[in-house]
This record gives sequence, C-alpha cells and structure tokens, in this order.
Amino acid sequence: APFTSKTPLSFCQYNGSVCCNATEDLKLRNQFKSMNVSVSACASVLKSILCSRCDQFSAELYRIDSAQRTVPVLCNSSISTSSSQSQQAKVDYCAEVWDKCHNVAIINSPFALQAKGGIQINSTSKLTELWQSKDAFCDEFGGASDDGATCFNGGPVLLNSSENISPPSGICLEKIGNGSYLNMVAHPDGSNRVFLSNQAGKLWLAMVPEQGSGETLGIDESNPFLDLTDEVHADAALGLLGIAFHPNFQQNGRFFASFNCDKVRWPGCSGRCSCNSDIGCDPSELSSDNGARPCQYHSVITEFTTNSTTLNLSLVSQIRLVEVRRILTMGLPFTSHHGGQILFGPKDGYLYFMMGDGGGSGDPYNFSQNKRSLLGKIMRLDIDTIPSAKDISEFDLWGNYSIPKDNPFYEDHELLPEIWAMGFRNPWRCSFDSERPSYFLCADVGQDQYEEVDIVTKGGNYGWRVYEGPLLYNLSNYSEANNSSNPINAIFPVMGYNHSSLNKAEGSASISGGYFYRSMTDPCLYGRYLYADLYADVIWAGFENPKGSGNFTTDQLAVKCAQDSPIQCNAEPELTSPALGFIFSFGQDNKKDIFILTSNGVYRIVRSSRCNYTCSRENVTDFTAPVSDVDPPSSSPSSGSKFSSPLTLQILVFTCVSFIGLLSFLL
Repeated sequence: APFTSKTPLSFCQYNGSVCCNATEDLKLRNQFKSMNVSVSACASVLKSILCSRCDQFSAELYRIDSAQRTVPVLCNSSISTSSSQSQQAKVDYCAEVWDKCHNVAIINSPFALQAKGGIQINSTSKLTELWQSKDAFCDEFGGASDDGATCFNGGPVLLNSSENISPPSGICLEKIGNGSYLNMVAHPDGSNRVFLSNQAGKLWLAMVPEQGSGETLGIDESNPFLDLTDEVHADAALGLLGIAFHPNFQQNGRFFASFNCDKVRWPGCSGRCSCNSDIGCDPSELSSDNGARPCQYHSVITEFTTNSTTLNLSLVSQIRLVEVRRILTMGLPFTSHHGGQILFGPKDGYLYFMMGDGGGSGDPYNFSQNKRSLLGKIMRLDIDTIPSAKDISEFDLWGNYSIPKDNPFYEDHELLPEIWAMGFRNPWRCSFDSERPSYFLCADVGQDQYEEVDIVTKGGNYGWRVYEGPLLYNLSNYSEANNSSNPINAIFPVMGYNHSSLNKAEGSASISGGYFYRSMTDPCLYGRYLYADLYADVIWAGFENPKGSGNFTTDQLAVKCAQDSPIQCNAEPELTSPALGFIFSFGQDNKKDIFILTSNGVYRIVRSSRCNYTCSRENVTDFTAPVSDVDPPSSSPSSGSKFSSPLTLQILVFTCVSFIGLLSFLL
C-alpha cells in the first residue's frame, strides 16, 4: 500500500503518497544510470517510466493482477477514449516515447525485457530492432481510458474532479422475519433462497419473498439445514461466526463453517495454542478470562458436504453432520476478539479468514503487530490443494490447507505464510464489492475511541495496536509509530466514526461492516457502502468521490420502516425510526438486495418511496425492473487512460506494485 515518505525521494520526485522508499528509489537511479542513454530527450522519458513504479497507482499502471510487466501501460490516444476522460488522459504518450527513443541504443532496455517475456536476449537494443513501426510498438505497450483502467502519461496519475452528489433522503426498511441471526449467505444456485445461521450453531435454508408481496421470510426453524449446536460453544463473543459455500458448490457440494468450540466439552476441539513460545507467549502465565483457561476455547474452520445422490444440489434441504475435513484449529488466549468470518475471494477462489487479536484490553501481547502470530490478521488459504508432507513441515501449517503462491510471505519471509493482511483488533464483517472485486472492505471494532472501515490489500498493515483508526492508541506508542528503522507504514481507514459521536446511553460502540449497495431497488443508494453500529440504531452510507480514489465521504442516514411492512416494526419511543435492537450484521441475496440482521429480526432495504422518501431515480411504477437511467459507477477515473475491465483491477490507490519481488462484536 502507498505511504507518505518521511524524507522526499531524491531520484523519483513524487510527492505525497508513494510506493517507493529511499532504498528502492536508489535502485531505480542505478538502473537508469546503467542504461547509459546518450540522448537527453529519450533519457527524460525513460526516467519517467522507471519512476512510475513509485506512483500510488502503480499496481494499476503495471496490471499486477494479470501479467508481470517491466513497463507501465502507456497512454495511447489512437485507441478510442471515453468522453468523460480529461484532456490530460488523451495525451498520446506512447507515440511520444517512440518518437524520442525509437532509434536510441538502450542497455538492458525494459521494453526489450518485457517483449522477450522477462528474458533479456540482447543487452543493448533499439526499439526499431524489436518493433517495425510505432503502431506495432503501441499495440504492445499502449492503452486508453474507455472502460476504467489507468495508463501512464509521463507524470503522476491525477484524478478527475469530484462529483457533487447529494446523499439519499433516507433508508426505507421492511421487516420480513422475527428471528435473530449472525450470518446470511445467498444460495449458490442463484435463486431467491438464502442461508441463515445463528450464534448457537444452527443453519437454515430460507425463502426470500418478492418485494411488495406482503409475505414474510419462508423458514422452518424446526428443520435446520445443519445443526452444529453440540460442537459450537456459544457465549457472548463465541459461537458460529461464519459460513461459506465453495465457489463450485453446485458441482461439488462443499460447505464450510467457522465456529468456536470448548475443548472441555468436545473432544474434537483440540489444536495448537496461539499463545506459544514462537511469539514469546506462555499460556501458563495467562490468568483465566471469564472463567476459561487460556486456549480452552478454539477457533475452528471445518468442511462439510451435502453427501447427496441427487445431481441437482439445489434440491438439497439438509446435510448430515459429518465433518469431511478440518481446515484449521487454533487455541485462543482470551474469550473475545475472534472475528471468525470466512469468505471466498470472487476472483481467486481462495478462502479468507478474519481473525481478531485474541482479546485482552489493548492487545497486551501485541499479537496484531507480530508477524509470527495469526492473531489480528486476515488469512488467505488454498483449500482446494491438499498440502504435501513437505509443505506441512516447511510452513508449519496450522491445518489442512495449502498456501497460495502469491501470498505476501513470498515477498516478506518474516510473515507467517497464511497472512494476507495484519494489524486488526477485531474485524467484524468484511465483503468484496460485487462490481469491483478488488475492493475488499472490512470493518474493524475499536477499543475506546474509534470504529473503522478499511480497504484491505495484500500485505497491508492496518495499525492496531499502535493506532486505533487514524489515532495513536496511546502516547506510549509514539516511538513505535515513528520508528524510522522499522516503520509499520500503517494504512488508515477510509471510513469510520469516533465513539464520542454516538449516543452513549448504551455505554459502548462496536462497528458492523456491510456491503456496497448494488441493487436497483433503491437507485439513490447505488454504489454506497453501508455500515452500522451494534448498539446505536445508526446506518451510515459511504460514497467514494472521485471514484477509484479511496476517498470516501459518509452520511448518517435516517431510517424508517414502511407502513405496509409484512411484519410491523416497533418504533423507538418519541422517534419515527424503527427499534432495530442490536445490529449484528448485514446480508446480501442474489438480487443484490441488502438485509440487516438484528436482535429484533430481519429487515430488508426497499424502495424509498414506501417510506415517503424522495429518490428522483426511482421507477415507482415498476420497482422490480432494472432502472435504465441509473449508470453503475465506473472504476477509478483518473488522468491516465483506462482500458482493461475494472473487474480485473487490483485496488488502485491502496495497492502498490511490488518493486523487489514483483464475535467480538461485543467489546
């Protein structure tokens, strides 16, 4: 992720957020000198191209998710550009590079290196020796901004001006169920069914009614899809915390659950203690927490299967309680801050596991910043590849999974190989944007001051316990935060709120992360990230402006319940807002409608007009049809041209191209 350098770069003179430190800047200088370019005009162009690695958008410039490049995508106006792009984006920089360098001898040319698939054939070459014409050269290195991806025009990537967009009038809800659930996952078959699970360990298959039908959630709680209550230990911040279906569930019937267990109650609850000598922690020195001994409780990820003889897995309504495979078991030092959510990446198919710092006020053992601990981390696991005996021994794996070959460990061997990102206190509800999967947002529960939402990127450090959100956790962390020899380069949240901004009647605050709203039910909410607080009956909507910038503005939205709600909502005393109770989580169905899971029931966001809110984009006469006059927001408008699909992009402002290696929902 980009960071603000404490000292200006001497060779690549980028200001503000950069992706190069002083050491990498020096390597670029040496690389430039080794080219020995005699023509000053070409030398200036080559220096700009080399220094593009330091741009905060370098991950997008170099297309790190699709192919390894030695040269950024060069803006090429010969490729059609959209009318929304700035004039700067339409500079034909690729042609300029050719005109200034085509007949210049370049030692170890980055163009030649990329053309030969990373193998340097000739140490000195001219562009004309490898490409017959300018058009052929720009066919390989050029691109334009017609659908969302950034290109390089010779200088730092600049964003277009911000849009002036008014916030929605409010959020209209209908109540469709009285049950209390922690998890909701859409059925993989694309139907109008969802899976709901509660903290105690039961999972149900439910039918979601059509909006406007007046019907309630179709669920038979006497007939669960899976019952794990004998295995799950549910108490305060413990229970069944996550469910996930394999991306190919319709073919293989694989299903995964993440829960807490008590080794005193269940013999199958046995694993390595996360407080161990590898990280300087001795469980015998820890005191009991809420009556439990250290590592009495464990976090478990386990795999089940439908075991069905039917070829149509959509017909399966119940699965047998037979554990197929134990993915991971980890003993917990304390009784809170265990995260527990599991998600499959929509692009890579790997399993992401969110884990808190293990509990204790202020992360007393600093697990979150310890690269040899899995506490306070987001993990990324390959559950489709059975690990070899060699891998189990070499990586000292915690379970039955393999390590993806592009995990940060391969660039930073100080990290445990499972780790994708670090520095979390208790990530409570993460989601991938369904339209821009590179946007992976996680809410992280704060300690005393701040609740945050982070854009999670490969290898990112989100600061806890040095920082709580954007704030120093306490003054004693000042030296650690400003350690020039070993900086943590914390990535600060893109959204959040101070505890002081909430009604303190409940005496606490605890964020519940949500989703980017991608339904057309309320087009005025489209593209906004929704999140809430466990205690406060408050929902925020974050809007990124300019798009792709990572800059979000947030609005606290009014909430009403529709008068024709299938189940009448209880109102807060002297208020028009519904009494939601504790907001545990959000859900999303296959239509991209958003649901709110609370202690008082299940609520769905519906047309704003049903609560007499005004949305100029709403098609009141047919709310089930797509709203044709609403354009889904595009990815990252910037001064550079855009040409590859935004669905294939890494998150831009928060991801750099690698220079060297190319619940506790209760506090």
